[in-house]
Amino acid sequence: MGFFSTIFGFFGFGFGISIGLIVGYFLFIYIQPSDVEDPEIKSLTDEDSETLQRMIHEIPLWIKNPDFDRVDWLNKLIEYMWPYLDKAICNTAKNIAKPIIAEQIPKYKIDSVEFEVLTLGSLPPTFQGIKVYTTDEKELIMEPFLKWAGNPNVTIAVKAFGLKATVQVVDLQVFVAPRITLKPLVPCFPCFANIYVSLMEKPHVDFGLKLIGADLMSIPGLYRFVQEFIKDQVANMYLWPKTLEVQIIDPAKAFKRPVGILNVKVIKAMKLKKKDLLGASDPYVKLKLTGDNLPSKKTTVKHKNLNPEWNEEFSLVVKDPESQALDIHVYDWEQVGKHDKMGMNVIQLKELTPEEPKVLTLELLKNMDPNDTQNDKSRGQIVVELTYKPFKEEDMDKGYDETQSLQKPPEGTPPGGGLLVIIVHEAQDIEGKYHTNPHVRIIFRGEEKKTKSIKKNRDPRWEEEFQFMVEEPPTNDKLHVEVFSTSSRNLLRQKESLGYADISLTDVVSNKRINEKYHLIDSKNGRIQIEMQWRASQAS
Repeated sequence: MGFFSTIFGFFGFGFGISIGLIVGYFLFIYIQPSDVEDPEIKSLTDEDSETLQRMIHEIPLWIKNPDFDRVDWLNKLIEYMWPYLDKAICNTAKNIAKPIIAEQIPKYKIDSVEFEVLTLGSLPPTFQGIKVYTTDEKELIMEPFLKWAGNPNVTIAVKAFGLKATVQVVDLQVFVAPRITLKPLVPCFPCFANIYVSLMEKPHVDFGLKLIGADLMSIPGLYRFVQEFIKDQVANMYLWPKTLEVQIIDPAKAFKRPVGILNVKVIKAMKLKKKDLLGASDPYVKLKLTGDNLPSKKTTVKHKNLNPEWNEEFSLVVKDPESQALDIHVYDWEQVGKHDKMGMNVIQLKELTPEEPKVLTLELLKNMDPNDTQNDKSRGQIVVELTYKPFKEEDMDKGYDETQSLQKPPEGTPPGGGLLVIIVHEAQDIEGKYHTNPHVRIIFRGEEKKTKSIKKNRDPRWEEEFQFMVEEPPTNDKLHVEVFSTSSRNLLRQKESLGYADISLTDVVSNKRINEKYHLIDSKNGRIQIEMQWRASQAS
């Protein structure tokens, strides 16, 4: 009886389970509960304080903090591009990791480490908001807040001693608030030289880790240990003020900062041709480096002389000796009308040996076209002495940072002298009474320089640089900066001043660099941003 009772009991249990599952399925599908209500949607202002307190961590930053902007467009773009970004990021990660793994595994007697599966999953990260800072420096500072609750699958196979083990990372969560600084901003693509990344707080990292199919994170105490260990290690490396620096392009080349000085001595000219009606000429020489918008250097005029001697010296700032050239033009001065061209020639700076004076006797040509037959005609000769003096290696910026270091003029600059660099960045809230087409005029020790004119703009941006070679520090000097507006349509008032500022250079000499905004006198609210740098000579 015991045997039959067991058999019937077993079948009865199986039959009862089957009937129960079928009845339960139909009840679940066809019978709707009557006490289930539609969810009630409320605005945040209608919620009580206790509910808000529970929800505070899930509320986007652009709601809690008005300084943060919504970036729904960016999230939409990432969502659309994620399948392609996933493959691109994973391929890049593999290419970076493979040589590192190949270099490290021999130390631990491991046969191989390979990615069996590497995918970031179907869920892209989202930006909860982004904050952008504006400064007076050439930089862009952003603070995005990133959340990624992804479903990646990273499976790594490790082979050693004839055995194989797989490690799998799943269900990754990362909440991070980095500060991303793009600086310095440069006038060539991608328009910034370096990327600096810092974390403003410890990141939240959570993930599942499986070893040979077993979830290691379920081991008591291991989950919290691993999570805190990762947070501490990342914070030790990148928590602000520590930064991760990634150089995109060489800033010194992007800015084309001075790398040396070209000393030019115009000695004499010989056998020049007559240009005046009375049988003589009034020659003078203009010097200019190619690829530079600085004004030309000019010698004095030698009246009625076809074999003039000048023996005049000039210093020109060199930014790229490999590509720049010295243009030499000889003109016949005219009291009225346009000055006549007498001849020209060009010297490539890359042909000069640094620190070695070189005297050249050049034939004057009509132009630099080798196929122009008019160049066969004799126009005379000019004699010049050139010396290229590059900056010393120890004075060059290593990893250029505008806010910390500045180049210095090389030896040969007058003792105690140096280079005064003026950068006109922008102006704000300037307005003319009759027109607003602003340009800036700078006057230093009687030498005047101008920016380009920008039409119909109350907030113009110039970003133009001017340089003054001086023989002594401008400790007691002032820089006169004045904003003008010109218009050819207004015949009665073609030119008007929009405001000016007289800036003392004492602090520039002592601090080496100042970048400030100055209120314009005779302007209601106008301000102008001027950056000044003092690059002293070796002797000073």
